[in-house]
Amino acid sequence: MVWIDLKRVPVALTIAGSDSGGGAGIQADLKTFAALGVHGTVAITSITAQNTREVRAVQDVSVDVIKAQIEAVVSDIGVDAAKTGMLHTSEIIEAVSEEISRYKIPLVVDPVMIAKSGAPLLKEDAVGSLIRRLLPVAKVVTPNAREAEVLAGVRIGSVEDARRAAKLIADMGPEGVIVKGGHMEGSESIDILFYQGDFIELRAPRLESRNTHGTGCSFSAAITAELAKGKDIREAFRVAKDLVTHAIMYGIPVGKGHGPLNPMASLYNESERYATLMRVVEAVRILEGIEDARKIAPEVGINVAMSLPYARDSHDVAAVPGRIHLVGRKLKATSYPEFGASDHLARYILTSRLYDREIRAAINIAYSDENLERLASMGLKVSWYDRREEPGEVKAREGATIPWGVRVAVERAGRVPDAIFHRGDWGKEPMIVLLGRDAVSLAEVVRSIA
Repeated sequence: MVWIDLKRVPVALTIAGSDSGGGAGIQADLKTFAALGVHGTVAITSITAQNTREVRAVQDVSVDVIKAQIEAVVSDIGVDAAKTGMLHTSEIIEAVSEEISRYKIPLVVDPVMIAKSGAPLLKEDAVGSLIRRLLPVAKVVTPNAREAEVLAGVRIGSVEDARRAAKLIADMGPEGVIVKGGHMEGSESIDILFYQGDFIELRAPRLESRNTHGTGCSFSAAITAELAKGKDIREAFRVAKDLVTHAIMYGIPVGKGHGPLNPMASLYNESERYATLMRVVEAVRILEGIEDARKIAPEVGINVAMSLPYARDSHDVAAVPGRIHLVGRKLKATSYPEFGASDHLARYILTSRLYDREIRAAINIAYSDENLERLASMGLKVSWYDRREEPGEVKAREGATIPWGVRVAVERAGRVPDAIFHRGDWGKEPMIVLLGRDAVSLAEVVRSIA
């Protein structure tokens, strides 16, 4: 047997509780480590019986076994960075701080105090141990606003309050402090890093979602993973913010309470990039094979687009640069498909996905009563919007017309329709846009219409 000596994979260790619902704790941490290309190892501190609504029971692991888990991993595999999550008691905190100090592992402390359901995960008498024993050995500590209030002893209601709390917590020993803004009010979620005397703010639109269970775990795990790769705290902070924002956007809708976020969303996107591009290539081949496309080709040209499964913006949507134009009776693509090539169809897809996550593809064709009749005869649901009814504030905002129109069409149909049309406006050609799950199946529909 020949052994191939590959470069060592970065290793991260999570010292935390187990969530039987799979949304937080070591389960969220391991998913996050994997999504960022880091091998995850575990030292379980507590076993919880919980779901999306409640924590029903907690069984702490003995201190000796917790220490043995850490020693077993460090002595054989090695650890590039570690994080803590649920450390239920003073005894557990003290044992973990001893092991971290012994092995001098870069440590991220997520001071888990309350579960998303409201159940306490840190005993009141253990807060002092957390401050005295764990924070001084931490490289980074990542409290949310409510946890930062407990640690710093100040009320947090604004960004300035969060800055003040971060400085107070930094005085307790950690190199860096990140106060997360998910629990503060406002249209944006603002996270603040205090590191080496400077503040860095990262902002993201506040997402309305009930699938946020495990947010703090994944955030701190992402920082740990990046530190394990050798990145500095600032860069790790940016990666964590981006990953968690995407993970909340595509949270997993399970259970009757707070469903888990999806830290694997970015990884799934990357794995689907080539396959998605090839579906658009195949759709173009079908369109170019139509014998007579004159009835379905608008003057501006046709385009076909398909998004990644967890698309965030037009850069996650593949289409044809320059569109597909009529040459004689046949269609001809001007270029090979690529991501980010069509803001127009991307807006149709991304807005439709707010109502139906299965929608990933769109094709625009010429508007005509005959084409509408063909769609109806195929049993497809058709809806519409009128550009003349567009509110002034929407018209004045660049790129806002299509999202507004899609919302109107969806409300009119009661669901995302199979096709949306408008009859044009000043300087705007009338158009029909087909929506669906796959670019190839939409191209087949267009061929049937033609």
